[in-house]
Amino acid sequence: MSEEEMKAYKKVQNREETLREEMVEEQIIARGIKQQEVLDALRRVPRHEFVPASLSYLAYADQPLPIGEGQTISQPYIVAYMTEILKLTSQDRVLEIGTGSGYQCAVLAEIAKEVYTMEIEPSLHEKAKEVCQRLGYRNIHLRLSNGYAGWPEAAPFSKIIVTAAPMEVPQALIEQLARGGRMVVPMGVLFQQLMVIEKLEDGRLLRKTDLPVRFVPMRHHEE
Repeated sequence: MSEEEMKAYKKVQNREETLREEMVEEQIIARGIKQQEVLDALRRVPRHEFVPASLSYLAYADQPLPIGEGQTISQPYIVAYMTEILKLTSQDRVLEIGTGSGYQCAVLAEIAKEVYTMEIEPSLHEKAKEVCQRLGYRNIHLRLSNGYAGWPEAAPFSKIIVTAAPMEVPQALIEQLARGGRMVVPMGVLFQQLMVIEKLEDGRLLRKTDLPVRFVPMRHHEE
């Protein structure tokens, strides 16, 4: 890379870092997200890498964006909110249902020990795999598969996050949630709310509804 090319590259990098910092300050902290690990993850993950090139100028805007196959990348605040209420630690093994662009799993991977993420759309799976590998994430494991079945051979998971809305929480995901674990999942059709599910040490489940949201429906292969 020539000196001029290096200067141009650094200029772009500095601009993107500034945009991420503005996003965190104006969209995330200003709306009440407090967990430092979440804020730091959002500062580190280059969101523009996970959106179509034609929409990169909107990468740090406070809105969801289309990523193809009728799917979207969630607005930054929702990614931050779901990550915070998941209560991640550096020792967590996380299952994500709905890889999409790969942005949410990259944010998770900045905090958690291991992230297992599943996507039903082949083209989205391949794009997310390419970006995550290019960015050097070694603790993200990607699978092209039906999220309703979960990832039984890697279970149990201390945390599970679902980024598409099922009518009912899949039983396989409940079974794969470790005792003492926590799951965050959007529920409903026209009117959706996030649901937080905690599995107690004795196996009982505590369910609590949370923020109103809008996600694409969770799909089976046969649909």
